[in-house]
Amino acid sequence: MMKKSIKNIVLGSLVLPLVLGTAFAAYPDKPIKMLVGYAPGSSTDIVGRMVANEISIALKQSVIVENRGGAAGSLAADAVAKSAPDGYTVLFAQNGLAINVAANPRLPFNGQKDLLPVVGVAATPHILIVSNGSKAKNVAELIAMLKADSGKLSFGSSGIGNSDHMAGELFLATTATQAIHIPYKGGSPAATDLVGGQIDFYFAGMPVGLPLYKGDKVRALAVTGKNRFSGAPEVVTMQEAGVKGYEMALWQGMFVPAGTPPAIMSILSSTILKILDTPEMKERFVKAGVQIAPMNTQQFTDLYNSDIARWKVVIEKAKIKLD
Repeated sequence: MMKKSIKNIVLGSLVLPLVLGTAFAAYPDKPIKMLVGYAPGSSTDIVGRMVANEISIALKQSVIVENRGGAAGSLAADAVAKSAPDGYTVLFAQNGLAINVAANPRLPFNGQKDLLPVVGVAATPHILIVSNGSKAKNVAELIAMLKADSGKLSFGSSGIGNSDHMAGELFLATTATQAIHIPYKGGSPAATDLVGGQIDFYFAGMPVGLPLYKGDKVRALAVTGKNRFSGAPEVVTMQEAGVKGYEMALWQGMFVPAGTPPAIMSILSSTILKILDTPEMKERFVKAGVQIAPMNTQQFTDLYNSDIARWKVVIEKAKIKLD
């Protein structure tokens, strides 16, 4: 019987034994499928496709992006959670996953046991936009409109429980106002209706909302981050606009099914972190309206778990029903 030779490979700060002739040595030796739980053109789809393209180049293997929208990203998450833990089916998700796990105990998968965070990619504020025909020229005027017509104005989202939905709900709870939530199957169709005046305001993801603002198709009232966004420094933060204590960002990253070998997770994590550290990728992210935020597996796991805990408190206090 031929003996397998053992060598060491270095992935970042991690030294792993590599057994030549095993699946790990060859990974990936066939196309990788990346599921995105949102419609084409949504913020998470845009970022996921950017990353998928670079992974394909770096690992010399195709990465096929499949959009499986619905249930605020849970359909895609469930499919990945129940896939073979071999590194060939991965999930590119956003903090809507943490929100769903926090809010809905009846999900068909366990978000903290069946899925493993691999690497964080971005953490970008939302941008609050209204149509050019809106009477609201700033956040204060939007709040005044909401109070004058309580429960009559509407806001859009890419789906119930998604980050943009919760950004809107957090805004309403913080300002003690009410509005009708209109969920869509992605950020792009929500933005389209916003431009057309079918909905009154939308906390859009930057890759969707920023180009519309830069193209003078919508009016931007504020961004939801702690600091102003570098891609639109003239737009004030929600706190600067008078909504004290309001802060939220849309994070995005990769997950794999529980049981995926650490060696494969390390290959994916190391590859993506190297991709994010290139000047070309940083420039592409800025142009796409994305705040790059590289996080290794431990950092991304900590963020994911802390976000679940945070949203459990927010959802309970605001009495928000997502299921």
